[in-house]
Amino acid sequence: MNRPSSQYEYMSLDDFEELLPDKPANEKWELIGGRVVRMMVGARWEHHIIAQNLAFGLRRRLYEKGAGCLVFLETFYMKKKSIESATLPDVMVRCGPMEPGATSADDPTVLVEVMSDGSKARDRFEKWAIYQKLPSLKHYVLVDRDRAHVEAFDRLKDEWGVRILDGLDAALDLPAIGVSVPLAEIYQDVIAA
Repeated sequence: MNRPSSQYEYMSLDDFEELLPDKPANEKWELIGGRVVRMMVGARWEHHIIAQNLAFGLRRRLYEKGAGCLVFLETFYMKKKSIESATLPDVMVRCGPMEPGATSADDPTVLVEVMSDGSKARDRFEKWAIYQKLPSLKHYVLVDRDRAHVEAFDRLKDEWGVRILDGLDAALDLPAIGVSVPLAEIYQDVIAA
């Protein structure tokens, strides 16, 4: 029988939600497939600018289209009981109306993680393993912080495909929401053309 490693703490989403109020306000915590993970606080400025550039680019394009989708940035939870997860994606797109006062969403269409050396394995393997179980998810995007490189995982019917985008001349197309954002815009003020 496979047992989770004893070096990690595991719990249900319900228990995790009870734990959060007891944590200091300056700490960020996630639950990834039942595993409790303390997140880094105070990422490098490049991380924030890339996430902001992408979020603002998506928001503007979705607004212009009248798409009825909202873009959330870094502090809004994606919570899903069936996968025992409460994560803080760097950028999340959710389409459709929101309940007043909601503090999380469980049905994102797009999830984006800006990868650093410290988060790369968790984003590429742990989070991807749970995110692909979300029925609503159509695109999972990994954005490299230190070079113009993006990996886009796209749900095509019931299978996932991957696209690798390199260089500032490439564009991130997200057909499920009908928008495209140039990598030059995503990396603006971070990587020179």
